[in-house]
Amino acid sequence: MSEFSRDQAPAGDEKDRRLEGVRDDSDKALTTNTGVAVDDTDNSLSAGERGPTLMEDFHFREKITHFDHERIPERVVHARGAGAYGYFQVYESMARYTRADFLTDPGLRTPVFVRFSTVAGSRGSADTVRDVRGFATKFYTREGNYDLVGNNMPVFFIQDGIKFPDFVHAVKPEPHNEIPQAQSAHDTLWDFVGLQPETLHMMMWLMSDRALPRSYRMMQGFGVHTFRLVNERGEGTFVKFHWKPLLGTHSLVWDETQKIGGKDPDFNRRDLWEAIESGQYPEYELGMQLVPESQEHAFDFDLLDPTKIIPEELVPVTPVGRMVLNRNPDNFFAETEQIAFHTANVVPGIDFTNDPLLQARNFSYLDTQLIRLGGPNFQQLPVNRPVAEVSNNQRDGFGQHTVHRGRTSYFPNSLGSGCPYLGEAPYTHYQERVDGAKIRKRSESFKDHYSQATLFLNSLAGWEREHLTSAFQFELGKCETAAVRERVVAHLNRIDHTLARAVAVGIGVDPPAAEEVANHGRSSPALSQANAPTDSVFSRRIAVLAEEGVNAAEVTRFREAMAERGAAVEVLAPDDGSVAGTDGARLAVDRAMHTMSSVLYDAVVVAGGARCAAALAEDGLALNYVAEAFKHAKPVAGLHEGVGVLEAAPLPRLRLAGDGDAAAVVDQGVVTHRGGDPEEFYRAFAGVLAGHRVWDRDTARVPA
Repeated sequence: MSEFSRDQAPAGDEKDRRLEGVRDDSDKALTTNTGVAVDDTDNSLSAGERGPTLMEDFHFREKITHFDHERIPERVVHARGAGAYGYFQVYESMARYTRADFLTDPGLRTPVFVRFSTVAGSRGSADTVRDVRGFATKFYTREGNYDLVGNNMPVFFIQDGIKFPDFVHAVKPEPHNEIPQAQSAHDTLWDFVGLQPETLHMMMWLMSDRALPRSYRMMQGFGVHTFRLVNERGEGTFVKFHWKPLLGTHSLVWDETQKIGGKDPDFNRRDLWEAIESGQYPEYELGMQLVPESQEHAFDFDLLDPTKIIPEELVPVTPVGRMVLNRNPDNFFAETEQIAFHTANVVPGIDFTNDPLLQARNFSYLDTQLIRLGGPNFQQLPVNRPVAEVSNNQRDGFGQHTVHRGRTSYFPNSLGSGCPYLGEAPYTHYQERVDGAKIRKRSESFKDHYSQATLFLNSLAGWEREHLTSAFQFELGKCETAAVRERVVAHLNRIDHTLARAVAVGIGVDPPAAEEVANHGRSSPALSQANAPTDSVFSRRIAVLAEEGVNAAEVTRFREAMAERGAAVEVLAPDDGSVAGTDGARLAVDRAMHTMSSVLYDAVVVAGGARCAAALAEDGLALNYVAEAFKHAKPVAGLHEGVGVLEAAPLPRLRLAGDGDAAAVVDQGVVTHRGGDPEEFYRAFAGVLAGHRVWDRDTARVPA
């Protein structure tokens, strides 16, 4: 199979698709799994119409047995996910640093599958919980599969993999009552945090808006660990991997995520699927932080510590390639659920370091796949199958799909002409001297658990710090044990005294005295989402509220203007179907308002038309759309008479009328258009929408 077959196979090429295990049952007769035709799948074979079912009914037994075994053990972590196919292409050869084929040939498009996921919850949990997100990429390279198994945060909770079961047990639902689901806001997690201060840097990220991504398409990814690139000469370079979304890194707000969890628990999964189906393909840039081996000890932290970042001000991120996700899976279970990632799936030119968490993952992932996917042949599943040719002496086992020919299954052999023979360009591990006493001891260079947590806090914009403080107050406020709250506040005090006092007041803990060691004052602007790109409205979703008597022509022009910029507009009304326009024509309604919510859109616009506006101004649900969007810092707009609906909503006093003949008036991200050139309004509204949110808006007096 060529390296392009996974995402570029010609449509209708049944032979190529069948090689991947893809089957299209349209226009096909029903058969058993052995291909025997079936004429009745509604009635079991029985001894008479009311008699017992017969064991010889092989169709019944096959059908029910398959059903009984349709559920495989879900992942202990990263159970809930979504995935997509695409390709990766390097900008220019990285041969100076690595011999990896897919990183040295700019003309090559390497097929990929990416699985995004939440960490703590079960498969049935919601997408928008406060959690870390997985960002795992399988590269189907010509030299074998390479898995970059990362997260949307560049650090992790623990330094050594032996603590992973403890952390996961602490964050999972508490074992005595299996509560709460997919939440970190409970005693056992924070008890662990308070007793394991190496978690604190990661907890700062988890309490930040990074834990509430707007979509998988607007979420960064990180390899977390320090890996090693190795070139043809055997020279090594330390590397940190970064994925940067083309649309920028943007988040939801906490109140919004909780409401989305009820309105649409599949919010992020649906967003990814619909974007790809509509041709709005998610794109990411792969970047690398490259550190010469001679600089391994040049920092005030240890490169092997997975709870630390390399600030970009010290080592810039070098853009090296582009990834595009352009095809949804054909079957969720067969592909997204059965895909098996493994940090030790590397190709020549990429190697490991002695990061103790990475070393543990290199064992754990394979062990996990063996129990989840039923045995050692899970790599033969279509989604896991490499495009590189596989030839070895591994035989038999559960799920063996390959029919091996020949009489030998060992090496060396003469009866099989010595085949399969040893490779000519094999994977070669990086050569380094390793020695030392057998001990259980953490390096002294891993002991600083506070400096980078402070660095992260100092790097946030004011609104980001407010959200982080509120998150700590919410999470610790859910803890029933006073000692747990107090212990965490004491640790926060070593990060930043102002933060610790604010959290303490919010959760009823005595505010701590100032620490002798003050905030070091250093920051890294690259860590703030306030510095994300805000120059595009591509793929943003806009709700236009309408009623009978709407100015349909104006709504149509607005929809076209936003579509030209890449945004999607949906018309919402009290009832589905259509509404009458001022000119007598009917305007199609995309959704009924009661089936949707403002939290499912990036902006809310109120349509014009006197009768339409009068009805919406009396509609409590419509007013809630406006107020809620304003509360969540989203762009809000009114067209002509629709401005009156904004005035009727419980918003703070705003400048909506404008001065003179201005076609667009903007105040706190609320854009109004009463007359003049509509293009001026379109530009003003798109400018606010491209900014994602209006974080400096006054929302204090707006009801939740």
